Amino acid sequence: MLLAGMAFVPSDRHLLRAKDLADARYFDPIGVEDMARAAGLSRAHFSRAFKAAFGESPRAYLLTRRLERAAALLRTTDRSVADVCLSVGWQSVGSFTTSFTRTFGMSPTAYRASHPPASAYAVVPWCVARVYGRPERSTFREDRADGQA
Repeated sequence: MLLAGMAFVPSDRHLLRAKDLADARYFDPIGVEDMARAAGLSRAHFSRAFKAAFGESPRAYLLTRRLERAAALLRTTDRSVADVCLSVGWQSVGSFTTSFTRTFGMSPTAYRASHPPASAYAVVPWCVARVYGRPERSTFREDRADGQA
């Protein structure tokens, strides 16, 4: 029975809210309980519904998002492995390294070494290179106080 003025919202919409929360705040210490709260469901019901809808548990989904972001940071930045670990929501470098190795088949350090260095991705726009490429004083005979060339 629906109350007047209230519309039925399918549970998949609620699950998408929880999935969006995991995508947007993977770096925060959120867990399944927070995702279930975002979906407006109990933890147990949420976990079953999430797995049925998306094919993996909410915890596995959050872990995957964190590992994907960590891999991107390792490929495109020079930040330390510990810094990457903390910035994607892990509390322990050891557990991060174990999970990363299990997922990608190599340690974070080996993963970084298997890709081009981050400096290869640093593209400087031509307008910036042009400004910094100009000589500091490019005036023609105007710098001399005595007016002589």
